[in-house]
Amino acid sequence: MHIELSKDKRYYSIGEVAKAFDVNASLIRFWDNEFDILKPKKNAKGNRMFTPEDITNLQLIYHLVKERGFTLEGAKTHLKEGQKKALDKFEIIRKLETIRTQLTNIKNEL
Repeated sequence: MHIELSKDKRYYSIGEVAKAFDVNASLIRFWDNEFDILKPKKNAKGNRMFTPEDITNLQLIYHLVKERGFTLEGAKTHLKEGQKKALDKFEIIRKLETIRTQLTNIKNEL
């Protein structure tokens, strides 16, 4: 699960988001309805357009539900109780994973 956030891009379609997370768009819509931290804009056609902040929050939700096995209620509670702490930990984990990948690539080039 990885979505490359572009500095120039302000919004991502639900199709782009679903593809990046390798899930159905219906799951993204479901999570949008379930989690208050997601606030995608809707265009004139009513399609959801996700901001980079929404993407970060979706990554956190995905991490809690899909990778750590939280129930939806458990994930909601976890986010409400420690949203800032959870986000900080999540960012640290993601940065460490990026560093590990870079180090592995360097090792393989030696």
